[in-house]
Amino acid sequence: MKNILYIVTIAIFISFTSCKETKKAEEETSKMTEVMAIHDEVMPKMGTIGKLVGQLKPMADSLGSGSVEAKAMKDLQEANRSMMDWMQEFGDRFDADEILNGKELTDEKKQWLEEEEEKVKQVKENINSSIANAEKILSK
Repeated sequence: MKNILYIVTIAIFISFTSCKETKKAEEETSKMTEVMAIHDEVMPKMGTIGKLVGQLKPMADSLGSGSVEAKAMKDLQEANRSMMDWMQEFGDRFDADEILNGKELTDEKKQWLEEEEEKVKQVKENINSSIANAEKILSK
């Protein structure tokens, strides 16, 4: 009877431990998915940035570097650069298996992922606000 109780206790412990491990892996994969979803949401807007820069450039050139058009163009270029920098740094920190296949992250990389989420949220904000500002200027 003691052996059966002992075996059942060990089985329950193993079951809870494996569920906990699975849940942690799923949370990491979910966080990576969230970060990549933000990237995927704003990446298509890079073409819009290029188009808007092209529309603002002649105005900025003729009105000078102090014009709102020049500032809007500079903001668009900085938003573009922030996305390129973020992608480069993200790729330096994580490998393809971690990004695409849910490979388990080290504790250090889990912390990095939290940092990268904040960074990509800021990139998204920069992209969206610079596009909105440029479109507002061009609609006048």
